Amino acid sequence: MSGSPALAAQDNANKNNGPTVTLTDGQVRGTSSNGVNKFLGIPYAAPPVGKLRWQPPQAVKKWKGVLDGTKFANTCPQVTELGAFAGPTSTNEDCLYLNVFTTGSAKKKGVIVWIHGGGNVDGESNDYDATKLAQGGPDGHETVVVTLNYRMGLFGYLSHPALNGEGHLWGNYGIMDIQQVLRWVQRNIAAFGGDPNRVAVGGQSAGATDTGANVLSPMSAGLFSRAIYESGPLPTLPSAATALTNGQNFATAAGCSGSGKQASTCLRNLTPERILQLQGTPNANGPYITGPFVDGSVIPITPEKAWTTGQFNKMPAMGGRVHDEGNFNIGITEYFSGQPFQPMTADQYTAAIQKMYGGNAGPGGAPPAYPSGTADRVLAQYPLSAYGNDPMKAYDRVTTDTQKCQADHVLHLWAPQIASYAYDFTYLDAPYYFPKMPNFKPAAAHTIDIQFLFNNWHGGQLGVNLDQTTGQPRDLNNQETGLSDQLVAAWTNFAWSGNPNGNGNSPWPKYGAGNNAKYLVEDIPLSTSNRSDYRTTYKCDFWDTVLLYPLQ
Repeated sequence: MSGSPALAAQDNANKNNGPTVTLTDGQVRGTSSNGVNKFLGIPYAAPPVGKLRWQPPQAVKKWKGVLDGTKFANTCPQVTELGAFAGPTSTNEDCLYLNVFTTGSAKKKGVIVWIHGGGNVDGESNDYDATKLAQGGPDGHETVVVTLNYRMGLFGYLSHPALNGEGHLWGNYGIMDIQQVLRWVQRNIAAFGGDPNRVAVGGQSAGATDTGANVLSPMSAGLFSRAIYESGPLPTLPSAATALTNGQNFATAAGCSGSGKQASTCLRNLTPERILQLQGTPNANGPYITGPFVDGSVIPITPEKAWTTGQFNKMPAMGGRVHDEGNFNIGITEYFSGQPFQPMTADQYTAAIQKMYGGNAGPGGAPPAYPSGTADRVLAQYPLSAYGNDPMKAYDRVTTDTQKCQADHVLHLWAPQIASYAYDFTYLDAPYYFPKMPNFKPAAAHTIDIQFLFNNWHGGQLGVNLDQTTGQPRDLNNQETGLSDQLVAAWTNFAWSGNPNGNGNSPWPKYGAGNNAKYLVEDIPLSTSNRSDYRTTYKCDFWDTVLLYPLQ
């Protein structure tokens, strides 16, 4: 029946009668369902193609008539989809579009600008249904939610002398895309009922990194006033030198050596397919990927220098990490291990630790090297015998605890300067969107918390949320929906007031100073813990002797 003339006519009528808004660039007609108006595929910049590839985003051309905002637009070029996390792949550079979810313009609302994750190499905004966030859930605030596509991988982050010397801002093109969205929000969000003075920028994983990059960037000053870091607060970024080396090596591999006009023309004449071929494979990045980096202008200084000196855009911050961050990459490795799936072995665990801590310790694989014997120290701290001789459990703890302690390091630096709210997501039984695999239990894996904020989030086109025990498809159950309601309330309260409680200090206390600083434990039921217990659980005293936080 879905293809019947009657239903097709009804669909066209809904499109023609959908809600319409007038923007600075033209009119857009969207759709409405469940009390939420959706305006999809709105261009916020000119297509970054041809001579505009590796240029800051340019103004979009105004349009006449009414733009059809009833379907998502193109996704940005990508090839490495992180298993079931993202996809499908794309080679279309005409991808700078955003989407708006709102209950209407009758009253002023807080705003969340949401940056999708994906390692700054993959992902797409159309995976994120912001209906519940827009509604605010039963206990939160109605909120205008903006999701967006932005340049990623080699298209979004590239440093090369031929491009850097053209007289424009360079390198962090993906971050500049997000800043273009933030300027668009300031001009247009009131038409959707949003308050341009109550804008929260947030994201998960790479989206949290990009949120931090904008908090560091003087170019974002005044464009937003709250920051949300979902996995997690930003500890480090690669240097300009690392980015330049990667960019020059990419250009050489592409046959575009040199530093002048000839090289920039050669680079811009490369097909998207050729760039993606050098960017990576379906299961791994290539050697030329940098992501956001300290270029000196868009991102002027390192996170550590910013957090320790106070040279950043100060605003309330909310951030944390899940209990089993490392299980995400463990799952991807098993996903690509062949059929049948092969879980990690004891020898592979030892080899992975020796490789990880036998090389360079700096951001992006830069020097200095870890001191001799570091890998042995890590293995002694995380012996297989302590984890039931399960290499995957041990590796999860090694790769998670580092990130948990980095987050705490940053939160501790923020606490005296800004209102900070820290969380530890420890609920271990939510559905997960990878297939059931031998010996693999996601627990609270990286990305598993997204579905508590975005309706039925399940990764990309291949993802299906499955019960961790039975492997059967399922949605959030009643208790999990209750946790979702609490998190949606916190996120939307924070967008409105800069306080996830709305007002007061409960149920989510401010992080505070010293070892008595508090974490909200996101579990069923909610609870709190103190910093001292958190640091013991995740072995932060040990990791403080291993992890580096470069000032330069």
